[in-house]
Amino acid sequence: MCRRMISIKSKKEIDIMRKAGEIVALVLERLKEVIAPGITTIELDRITEELIRENNAIPSFKGYKSFMEGAPDFPGSICASVNNEVIHGIPGLRRLENGDIISIDVGAYYEGFHGDAARTFAVGNITEEARRLIEVTEESFFRGIKKAVPGNRIVDISAEIQAYVESNGFSVVRDFVGHGIGREMHELPQIPNYKTRERGPRIQSGMTLAIEPMVNQGKPDVTMLDNMWTIVTKDGSLSAHYENTIAVTDNGPIILTTLG
Repeated sequence: MCRRMISIKSKKEIDIMRKAGEIVALVLERLKEVIAPGITTIELDRITEELIRENNAIPSFKGYKSFMEGAPDFPGSICASVNNEVIHGIPGLRRLENGDIISIDVGAYYEGFHGDAARTFAVGNITEEARRLIEVTEESFFRGIKKAVPGNRIVDISAEIQAYVESNGFSVVRDFVGHGIGREMHELPQIPNYKTRERGPRIQSGMTLAIEPMVNQGKPDVTMLDNMWTIVTKDGSLSAHYENTIAVTDNGPIILTTLG
């Protein structure tokens, strides 16, 4: 849920967001090293929180309040979404198994600003179709950010992601979207991963955006579990997620959630 109007960030603010992004990237690199059959998602969560706090930041997701009335605050430092779980998987005692895929979404709050990124990882040996799903999801992000330049509109990013995903035989989730990011985790504008009738605002230098394709192996339809957080595919098919926080500049987009 977006809580602020679109804001244009100064160079100083973007530099702080780059540091927040580096912490997020550090976490994802660490998790990539330890994700293997047998590890639990709560162990991944503990590793994440430790690493974020060691770097003088706060987990953005822990205690995050849902926009749904009656929903509990999010209990984890990561969203750990396994197989048919699209987003907002709650870390717990589930042990990963050979052949699973797991999407890790993580945010860090540093000196007043957030960084946010997600990756989908293979657990042991996965099927070729699952691997292709992960690769197409990642590439759709990079196709989309090519359109994140001043003068374009948000719909240009959205259309590029959708076209690439669907040309590869997969579908984009329509119920959840990317977003602006900065002092709040979720700011305007919303960034769908599919072309809408609304073209969205014109892209300007200084915008900071969290672009995040969520791609299903089967149909795009999703549903929420009883925990009031976790979103799963309705048809039980696999889902993958790839996200980075970027800054729009006159010289093209810069990915902030990467190691310097």
